[in-house]
Amino acid sequence: MSQGRFITFEGGEGVGKSTQIRRLAARLTEAGREVVATREPGGSPGAEAIRDLLVKGAADRWSPVTETLLMYAARRDHIERVIRPALARGAWVVCDRYADSTRAYQGAAGGTDPGLIAAMETFVLEEVRPDLTLVFDMAPEAGLARAADRTHAETRFESKGAAFHARLRQAFLDIAKAEPERCEVVDATQDMDAVEAAVWRAVGQRLGHG
Repeated sequence: MSQGRFITFEGGEGVGKSTQIRRLAARLTEAGREVVATREPGGSPGAEAIRDLLVKGAADRWSPVTETLLMYAARRDHIERVIRPALARGAWVVCDRYADSTRAYQGAAGGTDPGLIAAMETFVLEEVRPDLTLVFDMAPEAGLARAADRTHAETRFESKGAAFHARLRQAFLDIAKAEPERCEVVDATQDMDAVEAAVWRAVGQRLGHG
Protein backbone atom coordinates (compact mmCIF):
# COMPACT_ATOMS: atom_id res chain seq x y z
CA MET A 1 0.00 0.00 0.00
CA SER A 2 1.29 3.49 -0.86
CA GLN A 3 2.04 5.90 1.93
CA GLY A 4 -0.62 8.39 2.91
CA ARG A 5 0.36 12.05 3.03
CA PHE A 6 -1.14 14.87 5.05
CA ILE A 7 -1.06 18.42 3.63
CA THR A 8 -2.56 21.37 5.48
CA PHE A 9 -3.36 24.86 4.21
CA GLU A 10 -3.14 27.74 6.69
CA GLY A 11 -3.52 31.51 6.67
CA GLY A 12 -5.82 34.34 7.60
CA GLU A 13 -9.27 35.19 6.29
CA GLY A 14 -9.84 35.50 2.55
CA VAL A 15 -6.40 34.30 1.40
CA GLY A 16 -7.77 31.82 -1.17
CA LYS A 17 -7.11 28.46 0.50
CA SER A 18 -10.37 26.82 -0.55
CA THR A 19 -9.83 27.47 -4.26
CA GLN A 20 -6.28 26.13 -4.16
CA ILE A 21 -7.29 23.05 -2.19
CA ARG A 22 -9.77 22.17 -4.95
CA ARG A 23 -7.09 22.69 -7.59
CA LEU A 24 -4.47 20.64 -5.74
CA ALA A 25 -6.94 17.82 -5.08
CA ALA A 26 -7.80 17.70 -8.78
CA ARG A 27 -4.14 17.54 -9.83
CA LEU A 28 -3.27 14.85 -7.29
CA THR A 29 -6.27 12.82 -8.44
CA GLU A 30 -5.07 13.14 -12.04
CA ALA A 31 -1.69 11.85 -10.83
CA GLY A 32 -3.40 8.69 -9.59
CA ARG A 33 -3.75 9.46 -5.89
CA GLU A 34 -6.80 8.94 -3.73
CA VAL A 35 -7.42 12.40 -2.27
CA VAL A 36 -9.54 13.34 0.72
CA ALA A 37 -10.19 17.10 0.75
CA THR A 38 -11.51 18.27 4.09
CA ARG A 39 -11.64 21.26 6.44
CA GLU A 40 -11.46 22.47 10.02
CA PRO A 41 -13.29 23.12 12.12
CA GLY A 42 -15.44 20.41 10.59
CA GLY A 43 -14.76 17.57 8.21
CA SER A 44 -16.84 14.96 10.04
CA PRO A 45 -20.52 15.12 11.07
CA GLY A 46 -19.72 15.72 14.73
CA ALA A 47 -17.06 18.29 13.96
CA GLU A 48 -19.38 20.12 11.55
CA ALA A 49 -21.93 20.46 14.36
CA ILE A 50 -19.26 22.06 16.54
CA ARG A 51 -18.22 24.30 13.62
CA ASP A 52 -21.62 25.97 13.70
CA LEU A 53 -20.99 26.95 17.30
CA LEU A 54 -17.57 28.40 16.47
CA VAL A 55 -18.00 30.37 13.27
CA LYS A 56 -21.40 32.00 13.79
CA GLY A 57 -22.54 34.64 16.23
CA ALA A 58 -20.87 37.61 17.89
CA ALA A 59 -17.09 37.95 18.02
CA ASP A 60 -17.15 37.61 21.82
CA ARG A 61 -19.49 34.62 21.88
CA TRP A 62 -16.72 32.41 23.31
CA SER A 63 -13.55 33.12 25.23
CA PRO A 64 -10.29 32.05 23.59
CA VAL A 65 -9.92 29.14 26.04
CA THR A 66 -13.44 27.90 25.31
CA GLU A 67 -12.73 28.24 21.58
CA THR A 68 -9.59 26.15 22.02
CA LEU A 69 -11.49 23.37 23.77
CA LEU A 70 -14.23 23.39 21.14
CA MET A 71 -11.68 23.36 18.33
CA TYR A 72 -9.92 20.36 19.82
CA ALA A 73 -13.17 18.49 20.42
CA ALA A 74 -13.99 18.97 16.74
CA ARG A 75 -10.43 18.10 15.71
CA ARG A 76 -10.39 14.82 17.61
CA ASP A 77 -13.61 13.66 15.97
CA HIS A 78 -12.22 14.67 12.58
CA ILE A 79 -9.00 12.73 13.22
CA GLU A 80 -10.78 9.61 14.41
CA ARG A 81 -13.43 9.47 11.72
CA VAL A 82 -11.76 10.95 8.62
CA ILE A 83 -8.06 11.81 8.73
CA ARG A 84 -6.50 8.79 10.41
CA PRO A 85 -8.53 6.19 8.42
CA ALA A 86 -7.69 7.95 5.14
CA LEU A 87 -3.98 8.07 5.87
CA ALA A 88 -4.02 4.42 6.98
CA ARG A 89 -5.34 3.32 3.58
CA GLY A 90 -2.76 5.39 1.71
CA ALA A 91 -4.85 8.42 0.75
CA TRP A 92 -3.52 11.95 0.53
CA VAL A 93 -5.43 14.19 2.94
CA VAL A 94 -5.61 17.88 2.01
CA CYS A 95 -7.06 19.92 4.85
CA ASP A 96 -8.19 23.55 5.03
CA ARG A 97 -6.76 24.47 8.48
CA TYR A 98 -5.50 22.25 11.26
CA ALA A 99 -3.65 22.67 14.56
CA ASP A 100 -1.64 25.70 13.41
CA SER A 101 -4.87 27.66 13.18
CA THR A 102 -5.52 27.05 16.87
CA ARG A 103 -1.98 28.19 17.68
CA ALA A 104 -2.58 31.35 15.66
CA TYR A 105 -6.25 32.24 16.22
CA GLN A 106 -6.81 31.16 19.82
CA GLY A 107 -3.18 31.34 20.92
CA ALA A 108 -1.10 34.17 19.49
CA ALA A 109 -4.02 36.35 18.38
CA GLY A 110 -6.54 35.35 21.05
CA GLY A 111 -4.34 35.03 24.13
CA THR A 112 -4.85 31.39 25.15
CA ASP A 113 -1.87 30.06 27.12
CA PRO A 114 0.43 28.27 24.65
CA GLY A 115 1.02 25.60 27.30
CA LEU A 116 -2.64 24.59 27.12
CA ILE A 117 -2.49 24.44 23.33
CA ALA A 118 0.72 22.39 23.41
CA ALA A 119 -0.87 19.92 25.83
CA MET A 120 -3.93 19.60 23.61
CA GLU A 121 -1.69 18.93 20.61
CA THR A 122 0.16 16.20 22.47
CA PHE A 123 -2.87 14.31 23.70
CA VAL A 124 -5.35 14.95 20.86
CA LEU A 125 -3.21 14.91 17.72
CA GLU A 126 -0.96 12.05 18.80
CA GLU A 127 0.88 10.98 15.61
CA VAL A 128 -1.49 12.70 13.16
CA ARG A 129 0.64 15.66 12.11
CA PRO A 130 1.09 17.29 8.69
CA ASP A 131 3.83 16.25 6.30
CA LEU A 132 3.58 19.67 4.64
CA THR A 133 1.90 22.92 5.66
CA LEU A 134 1.34 25.67 3.09
CA VAL A 135 0.99 29.07 4.78
CA PHE A 136 -0.88 31.51 2.54
CA ASP A 137 0.33 35.02 3.27
CA MET A 138 -1.46 38.26 2.45
CA ALA A 139 -1.98 41.59 4.18
CA PRO A 140 -5.03 41.14 6.42
CA GLU A 141 -6.77 44.17 4.95
CA ALA A 142 -6.71 42.57 1.50
CA GLY A 143 -7.84 39.19 2.79
CA LEU A 144 -10.71 40.68 4.77
CA ALA A 145 -11.81 42.68 1.73
CA ARG A 146 -11.93 39.45 -0.26
CA ALA A 147 -13.81 37.69 2.51
CA ALA A 148 -16.35 40.51 2.67
CA ASP A 149 -17.24 39.86 -0.97
CA ARG A 150 -18.40 36.34 -0.16
CA THR A 151 -22.03 35.67 0.71
CA HIS A 152 -21.96 33.56 3.84
CA ALA A 153 -23.01 33.56 7.48
CA GLU A 154 -19.69 32.45 8.97
CA THR A 155 -18.35 35.90 9.82
CA ARG A 156 -17.51 35.57 13.51
CA PHE A 157 -13.73 35.46 13.12
CA GLU A 158 -13.74 38.04 10.32
CA SER A 159 -15.36 40.50 12.73
CA LYS A 160 -12.64 40.34 15.39
CA GLY A 161 -10.93 43.59 14.38
CA ALA A 162 -7.77 44.82 12.65
CA ALA A 163 -5.39 44.28 15.57
CA PHE A 164 -6.50 40.65 15.92
CA HIS A 165 -5.90 39.98 12.23
CA ALA A 166 -2.49 41.66 12.29
CA ARG A 167 -1.44 39.37 15.16
CA LEU A 168 -2.89 36.44 13.25
CA ARG A 169 -0.79 37.08 10.15
CA GLN A 170 2.38 37.39 12.20
CA ALA A 171 1.56 34.20 14.10
CA PHE A 172 1.36 32.16 10.90
CA LEU A 173 4.65 33.62 9.66
CA ASP A 174 6.27 32.84 13.01
CA ILE A 175 5.09 29.23 12.82
CA ALA A 176 6.52 28.88 9.32
CA LYS A 177 9.84 30.39 10.40
CA ALA A 178 10.05 28.09 13.43
CA GLU A 179 9.31 24.92 11.44
CA PRO A 180 10.80 25.38 7.95
CA GLU A 181 11.13 21.63 7.43
CA ARG A 182 7.33 21.37 7.46
CA CYS A 183 6.09 24.78 6.36
CA GLU A 184 6.23 26.68 3.07
CA VAL A 185 5.02 30.27 2.80
CA VAL A 186 3.02 31.02 -0.36
CA ASP A 187 2.50 34.58 -1.61
CA ALA A 188 -1.30 34.66 -1.81
CA THR A 189 -1.38 38.07 -3.53
CA GLN A 190 -0.47 36.46 -6.87
CA ASP A 191 -3.14 35.51 -9.39
CA MET A 192 -4.80 32.12 -8.88
CA ASP A 193 -2.78 30.32 -11.55
CA ALA A 194 0.51 31.56 -10.09
CA VAL A 195 -0.55 30.46 -6.61
CA GLU A 196 -1.54 27.06 -7.98
CA ALA A 197 1.87 26.70 -9.60
CA ALA A 198 3.61 27.63 -6.34
CA VAL A 199 1.54 25.06 -4.43
CA TRP A 200 2.23 22.32 -6.98
CA ARG A 201 5.94 23.12 -6.97
CA ALA A 202 6.09 22.97 -3.16
CA VAL A 203 4.26 19.65 -3.04
CA GLY A 204 6.55 18.18 -5.69
CA GLN A 205 9.74 19.38 -4.03
CA ARG A 206 8.71 18.32 -0.53
CA LEU A 207 6.66 15.17 -1.09
CA GLY A 208 6.72 14.26 -4.79
CA HIS A 209 3.61 14.11 -6.91
CA GLY A 210 3.35 10.39 -7.50
